[in-house]
Amino acid sequence: HEVPSYLAERMANVRRRRQDRRPIEASSLKSKIITWEPSEEFIKNNHVINTPVQTMYIMGDLGPYGKLGHREYEHVLCTIKVDGNGVITVKPDFSGTKGAYRIELDGEKRDVWKYTIENASVQVQPEEEEREQCVFRDLYGRHKEYLSGLVGSEFEMTLPGTLRLFVNGEIVSAQGYEYDNLYVHFFLELPSKWSSPTFQQLSGVTQTCATKKVGWDNVAYFCYPFTLEMFFTQGDESEDSLPQWPVLYFEVLSLDFWQRYRVEGYGSLVLPASPGLHMLTIPTWRPMELGTIAELRRFFIGGSPELEDITYVRIPSTFKGERLSRFGFRTETTGSVTFRLYCLQQSKDFLESSALRQRMQGVLDRLGGSSQQSSVYNVLEAFQRARRRMQEARESLPQDLVSISASTAQQSQEP
Repeated sequence: HEVPSYLAERMANVRRRRQDRRPIEASSLKSKIITWEPSEEFIKNNHVINTPVQTMYIMGDLGPYGKLGHREYEHVLCTIKVDGNGVITVKPDFSGTKGAYRIELDGEKRDVWKYTIENASVQVQPEEEEREQCVFRDLYGRHKEYLSGLVGSEFEMTLPGTLRLFVNGEIVSAQGYEYDNLYVHFFLELPSKWSSPTFQQLSGVTQTCATKKVGWDNVAYFCYPFTLEMFFTQGDESEDSLPQWPVLYFEVLSLDFWQRYRVEGYGSLVLPASPGLHMLTIPTWRPMELGTIAELRRFFIGGSPELEDITYVRIPSTFKGERLSRFGFRTETTGSVTFRLYCLQQSKDFLESSALRQRMQGVLDRLGGSSQQSSVYNVLEAFQRARRRMQEARESLPQDLVSISASTAQQSQEP
């Protein structure tokens, strides 16, 4: 047997407010406006929101003949409640097709009573129903205007075929680095077809943070917030190249008591293509030189090998060749940086229209909206490159060699 909680019991039996309340005058205010030490009963009575409700009970006297008027034989057949919003609640519901309700008495004969609840109100005339619908439409129209007034007309909308990306990010921490007093320098690279507002800062520097021992690592908690806003404009659908997603490059540096700074690590982060919360921990590395002289210089004098172009962490933006060789470039694995990113996407193509949704699928699919789609596109793009190379190699061969190979292939297919 489940016992209802006090809150459920209070909500089921909300006391009615007095309808004849009068406005409280200034002279009749209580001296204690704030109750500093409320009692348990006071907390229980003020915990429930009391809505003005009028309740009516339809009861039946089910006693045997000659014993009418006794309280033990009175039973509630139906409860009707009307709240301040004009909502009428009938419990139990109208019978309809459910059949009759049953009440079984506890006497010696175990009498069973059956009753039905029907709506006996006069049917609304079509003219009154139409008038009521007009009133509702007018009410909903005014409410819509009220909501529009709250939102205002300054709500910015993107152009058709344009994707707007908001990133509310935070550099949470950096851990696992050699030296203390760390700070992070970062900037965002926008690929082709991406743009940002003129007021948008695409770079930033955190504060210098001392580390603390957490487990086996020295951790520096930055909690540095930043905001990024950018736009992607869809170009020609017939282009072979796939658009790229913005990349966030960063470097971790340390600063000691003698104002000597050292590069602790480089890293990069591709902004998530799906909206929502993303917690990402990015490992870093730093360039290094062979021999002990470089390490002694790093320890005593400060300074270390640095990248002239930080985009060398991935594929440099100035690289135009087919193959990028890093042979002879030595690096050392260092610590990692943790990011918390809240990504929001806005576009008119997110509307429910089927045509616009198909167009938006083209935008997001080409952008690699998920890792699975991105991997499929990478395979297709590699296949297209291989096919073009095979065609170029075939065109560079002598024509007689091509005709001999074609005739040999035809003979091999014959039985």
